[in-house]
Amino acid sequence: MKKWFVWIPALLWMGLIFFLSHQPGNDSGALSGGITKTIIDAIQYIVPKVEVPLETLHFIIRKGAHFFSYFVLAILYFFALNKMKKLSYNGLVAFLMATIYAITDEFHQYFIPGRVAAVTDVMIDSLGALCGIISYMLALKVVKYFIKR
Repeated sequence: MKKWFVWIPALLWMGLIFFLSHQPGNDSGALSGGITKTIIDAIQYIVPKVEVPLETLHFIIRKGAHFFSYFVLAILYFFALNKMKKLSYNGLVAFLMATIYAITDEFHQYFIPGRVAAVTDVMIDSLGALCGIISYMLALKVVKYFIKR
């Protein structure tokens, strides 16, 4: 098997991020708004008398999507880099790759109607990438520990 195949999941994930970023503001808002409504309905089904602040939850879901997207992207980068060649600085390279993609993603959004480029989103994306890499490294250590036992 060719080693470059390990990059396919990362490329597909990047494509998904690009697709979602390319949606006009109204479409993007409708998608996250629908997710927010579904979550509120589920919460109110479980706890009928609870009041869930719509705008706060919508904000958390939108920013959580940024965090999660780059959490996954950084793991996919890190995995591919490790399959190509295990180097001690692959985590740093994966983090930088994810951060650079986040910057280009925000730049891309600047040109989409109803969307804006936000430095805070790049920071959230980068934090997601960092947490993804740390989680992946910890998972590798745990697996290695149990394999050696």
